[in-house]
Amino acid sequence: MKFIAVAALALTLPGIARAEAWLVVEADTGRVLQADNATMPWYPASVTKIMTAYVTLKAVKEGRLSLERTLTVSPVAASQSPSKMGFRPGTLVTVENALAMMMVKSANDMAVVLAEGVGGSVDGFSAMMNQTAQRLGMTQSTYVNPNGLPADGQVTSARDLAILARAVIRDLPEYEYFMHIPAIRFGRRTTANFNRLIGRYPGADGFKTGFICASGYNLVASATRNGKRLIAVVLGSSSGQARAVRAAQLLERGFGNTGLSWLRPSLGSVDSLAPIDATPPNLREEMCNGKRRRPATDEDSDSVTLAANGGASGGETGVSFFTAGLQAPMPKPSELLLADYPVGEPMVVYTGPKKSGAGLIAAVATDSEKQTSRRGKRSRVAAKKPDGAAEPKAAETRTAARPEQKPAKPKVQHALAKPEAAAAKPADKPATAAKPAAKPATAAKPAASAKPASTAKPKPEAKPAG
Repeated sequence: MKFIAVAALALTLPGIARAEAWLVVEADTGRVLQADNATMPWYPASVTKIMTAYVTLKAVKEGRLSLERTLTVSPVAASQSPSKMGFRPGTLVTVENALAMMMVKSANDMAVVLAEGVGGSVDGFSAMMNQTAQRLGMTQSTYVNPNGLPADGQVTSARDLAILARAVIRDLPEYEYFMHIPAIRFGRRTTANFNRLIGRYPGADGFKTGFICASGYNLVASATRNGKRLIAVVLGSSSGQARAVRAAQLLERGFGNTGLSWLRPSLGSVDSLAPIDATPPNLREEMCNGKRRRPATDEDSDSVTLAANGGASGGETGVSFFTAGLQAPMPKPSELLLADYPVGEPMVVYTGPKKSGAGLIAAVATDSEKQTSRRGKRSRVAAKKPDGAAEPKAAETRTAARPEQKPAKPKVQHALAKPEAAAAKPADKPATAAKPAAKPATAAKPAASAKPASTAKPKPEAKPAG
């Protein structure tokens, strides 16, 4: 009977596509509960920012830096690819605000701002990251940049990421709140945490997401239930929704008190997992080919249901069936993560030095005004075409053809095109000029003045005479 039970459990637990790597460990002991490809080298993408935050917050804890210190956005930081805040070079931001923007919005520019502020340069900070990785026992990790954008040599594994998450929990408990901020509000814009477990999955309390084409969708997640905290690592999922569902499934299995733990072989501790000497899988063709175009960002708008993700569906229903009658029924992870939920109170972030009270209100108002002015400028640029553009010409032609029906048209004409362009039009297009020739009273007006704006006013007076 024991053999049959073990065989059944082995069949129902995997349900994992071979393109993925995953791992579940106990946060306090490091004991491995489930693992698959856990020591396969992998491109980390933006889960790199967990290490960036760790190194930065260690500097804060040791007094080498303060959360209130202002850092300057450099041209190098401003040039980073999205996702980012998009601040111009010279913008000031505090360490605290940069950390919040980096961890919630996965802002690549803020990661570089922190790296330059702590390590002096991206290369200097990367060296600090690598030293920290070696000290923690992350033997499969190498860092080239602080944000996880594609770079030769930037590599990690599920094993190493679990070791790093445990280090954050153990070494930085007073700053761990940066790992589970539900949302940030910058000016008028609110951004929810890309980690979809935050606020949805019961007990979720960290950590970070990541995506580049080569890595697929990655997630390091933690949750606490009944005093027990687990860390789940998922690498190489097909979408942001799929990685969240997978992590929730793994956490559920880890929390499940089914009395079947004696059936599972001991996997030891996360530190003792043997590394695999291999080349990281490159999922670019699968993730970002012509049929499935994706931006290189954590901002995944997919709403992938569990039924569409065959591997996830099999794992979810299989375990539920096998453990039926041994635990109370609960919603499926997919149902929890697809449901709408309140974002929660966002953390207000802003540019400039540390502020509070009236100063904070003023800073938020200033950032809001800048956002409004930028949107207005973009709208004006989109609406106002260059001289001779097709749309203004069409408007001018309609105005010239029907001056009697719509006396307000000349005003629209001058809002869309420059006076010089309007004056030159009759000479460029004789056919258009010939039409108003049948109406001398109307045609005489443009010739009477060099300024089209003055001709727009007499026209209503000329209509009764016509």
